[in-house]
Amino acid sequence: MEYALLGFFIGLSLILALGAQNIFVIEQGLKKQHVFLICLICSLSDLILIFLGIFLFHYFNQYFNQTVELIFNILLIIFLLHFIYTKIKTHYSDINFHNELTSISKINIFIKTLGFTYLNPHVYSDTVFFLGNFSKNYLLNQKISFGIGAAIASFLFFFTLGYLSNYLSKYANSKKIWKIINIFIICFMSILILFIIKEIL
Repeated sequence: MEYALLGFFIGLSLILALGAQNIFVIEQGLKKQHVFLICLICSLSDLILIFLGIFLFHYFNQYFNQTVELIFNILLIIFLLHFIYTKIKTHYSDINFHNELTSISKINIFIKTLGFTYLNPHVYSDTVFFLGNFSKNYLLNQKISFGIGAAIASFLFFFTLGYLSNYLSKYANSKKIWKIINIFIICFMSILILFIIKEIL
């Protein structure tokens, strides 16, 4: 039980950092757009990556080198630039979030969520590398308990984040508030791109 609790609190401490994925979950929760699907994809992805890190840490440590990390960083920059471009277009258009719920498809949301999850190198550093490295000296049953604890933290975090944002959406249903939210997202993603470029250089 102590290894499950350890995994839970370490996993929670890693995931609490405000990143592009979390901002995306908050935004879609506020818009009430496929919240369950987004939270489920993010949580299941963390579960998969956590156990990959636990059981295949040495393999990834050998082959996930700087070149692969550079490729992921470049792909993430391209993805974020496209996302910022769509936010800018939305900012200067007439916002109607009641209509947006029906205009965006599950496939679109599915692809975007996968992009924010699997194109982010920090997702791998937190789940695969950090948690995998942390638990590498544990016994098999201890590793499984540790991984389950960390995965539970991800499920709890993402569903709380998504549905809390969903609940708070009734306080954010004016065009003025959403234009402010869009400006924040554009600025945050732009700063994130600068940090990624700094890491590459």
